[in-house]
Amino acid sequence: MERMTEQRRVILEEIRSLKTHPSADELYKQVRKRLPRISLGTVYRNLETLAKKGTVRKLEVAGTQKRFDGRIDHHHHLKCEKCSRIEDIEIEPLDVIRKLEKKLPGYVITNYRLEFEGLCPQCSKAAKNDKESGADND
Repeated sequence: MERMTEQRRVILEEIRSLKTHPSADELYKQVRKRLPRISLGTVYRNLETLAKKGTVRKLEVAGTQKRFDGRIDHHHHLKCEKCSRIEDIEIEPLDVIRKLEKKLPGYVITNYRLEFEGLCPQCSKAAKNDKESGADND
């Protein structure tokens, strides 16, 4: 069992304080405010270790940089297609899972991941403003 170093403790505290699902680079900038001498490589290695231990969740969305979530309970995400912002969403599609298990006799679903994509409020507003101003009409 690996020990909880000061660097790992600070990284964990910072990721748990953020609701933005930061990339390692973004978290590195935040952690450096508390540990100015920490390296980006140290943040990366510690995030990977914390993810392997199940202390943080690694979000690997196709076509985007890995992001990390300090919240490890089962929950779902909504990703902005434009700026890649990720938000937690609170839904439980258990009825769908139960129906699926009935249609697939013998299978036991032990886990699932549900991701939604769309536009965050800022990108949606910007797209609407662009459309109204005729920016899309080249």
